[in-house]
Amino acid sequence: METVEFDRLPLGPGTRVLDVGCGEGRHAVAAARDAGEVVGVDLDPERLAAAWEDYDAYADGTPGTFLRGDALSLPFADDAFDVVVCSEVLEHIPDHEAAIAELRRVCRSGGALAVSVPREGPERVCWLLSEEYHQVEGGHVRVFDRDELREAVEAQGFRHLGSHFAHALHAPYWWLKCLWWGRHEDPDEQPLPLRAYERFLEWDVLNDPRPVRVLEGALDPLLGKSVVLYFEANG
Repeated sequence: METVEFDRLPLGPGTRVLDVGCGEGRHAVAAARDAGEVVGVDLDPERLAAAWEDYDAYADGTPGTFLRGDALSLPFADDAFDVVVCSEVLEHIPDHEAAIAELRRVCRSGGALAVSVPREGPERVCWLLSEEYHQVEGGHVRVFDRDELREAVEAQGFRHLGSHFAHALHAPYWWLKCLWWGRHEDPDEQPLPLRAYERFLEWDVLNDPRPVRVLEGALDPLLGKSVVLYFEANG
């Protein structure tokens, strides 16, 4: 399930791509279809191991590397990458401005940045339904307004190119999880609506049916769980 639309990014055979907070590597694998090299960074060693496994299986031979690293102190030289992706990460970082400065440092002038965070409206519903949702260790520390995030990124030396919303069908799922927080992880404890919706999303990810994609695309402007912004690094 990709949040970033890679056809909006200038990928090519010689392009170096960095995925900051890569998790299990979904965007790294997607970038590998058109990039020359992909590097993923994450703090979680278990997710990095999963990213290595999926990348080896699906990246079609595009060189890739996964490293343990912190978004506040990336282990790379200045201007090292042509494209930088940071998806669903900044909402976890107290000093998000310092993280954005690091994204700019490693992105070459004229390079591209894609950033996604939870969208303000759906995210505020989650916070209202459950305090525990955003109080778990490593959880969300803020709710971003789209314009606030755009201005914060622009302040670090980027030019805004465009944005869109994504994953409308996931917003109700997270509302159900928050409504029954504490019962959302154990299948034996899950209320029927949550369990049924979870199975629907699993089916959707595995089958990717076109009618569901059309429906979600129509709902994204209203209910999209994530907002994705695209930038160019100033020269």
